Amino acid sequence: MSRQARILSQAFLLAVISLFSAMTFASVVISGTRVIYSSEAKDVTVKLNNVGKAPVLIQSWIDDGDMTVKPENIRVPFILTPPINRVDPGKGQTLRLSYTGAALPMDKESVFWLNVLEIPAKKQLKDDASLLQMAFRSRIKLFFRPTGLNGDANDAAQKVTWSAAPGGVKAFNPTPYFVSLVSLAVNGKEREGQMIAPYSSLMFNGIRAAAGTQIAIEFVNDYGAVNKFDALVK
Repeated sequence: MSRQARILSQAFLLAVISLFSAMTFASVVISGTRVIYSSEAKDVTVKLNNVGKAPVLIQSWIDDGDMTVKPENIRVPFILTPPINRVDPGKGQTLRLSYTGAALPMDKESVFWLNVLEIPAKKQLKDDASLLQMAFRSRIKLFFRPTGLNGDANDAAQKVTWSAAPGGVKAFNPTPYFVSLVSLAVNGKEREGQMIAPYSSLMFNGIRAAAGTQIAIEFVNDYGAVNKFDALVK
């Protein structure tokens, strides 16, 4: 890049930075990192808290995995109230989720996603001032859990079996619960984990691991805690 081009680039960057005199950051905190909805529950509540210094408008909805679909076009077997609400600084809001009774598998968990969109209030600015305001969207897992499933959801990750496969390793989840892996490491090389569906296999490509290789695994339990254990490739 020429000296003139660098000068122009730096000038443009400074102009953009100076254009925005302030930025609003996310201030709504969701209590918990996941929601467990037992099939026998009448409803489940989720607490939101505005820890910021300004009021915010909160829009909440549930999706079935496609985060690109507009809330008004989503059809899920839950009713969520209130869908829109204002929360003042230092105050909270309780979301209430109710299962409609629509058909869902009763021999394994189903997964949905709770979305919370935080829209900050507009600020009064001077005529020569500019402000960048951003809407922040949080999205956490919602597990619908039928009663009477075999085993314990918090033990499901350790029930997963690992086997060597062409191009990587294959994980098989023999339980009725979703297993949320945070990471896995083989021979000191770590990679991001994924969620393994009930009674399903998932391929982790690019991991070279022969039978007897040890895999260091991190997973998230029902309480949002990250636990660690070691598994062997068979």
